[in-house]
Amino acid sequence: MTPENQSNDDSVTLSPSFRLPIFIIFGGLLFLITPFNPWPTILISSFGFFLLLQSFTLRLKFTKNDLIVMQLGNELRRFPFKNWLAWKILLPQLPGFLYFREEASPHLLPILFEIKSLREQLTLRVKDLEIEKAVESKNSKT
Repeated sequence: MTPENQSNDDSVTLSPSFRLPIFIIFGGLLFLITPFNPWPTILISSFGFFLLLQSFTLRLKFTKNDLIVMQLGNELRRFPFKNWLAWKILLPQLPGFLYFREEASPHLLPILFEIKSLREQLTLRVKDLEIEKAVESKNSKT
């Protein structure tokens, strides 16, 4: 998929991805074959359904200066890129997580969006802060 919409102000809203919620729901269903059923299935699958609902309602919007988390069209939180120290996509082959560190605190977000578009936008806007690149450049100096 491609980003949902691009406008003249250089903002991009990412398309949703349902990989992580579906992965968790099916993982929870696997617990039906254990002697502990149905409680692990209920707990894990409920969390998966919660994430599925979030993937329908949450959007990430990238502007020139900020990452904005939106829910049903309303802004929830704004993360200015000038406050970012580092970022990394964890477990990109699986339904993964976006880790980023601001001056004030670290953040870990489940990836409920198209991972390819997410990586493209992060690379475009804060490429030099990617953790892997920083580690590689330090290793090449020694």
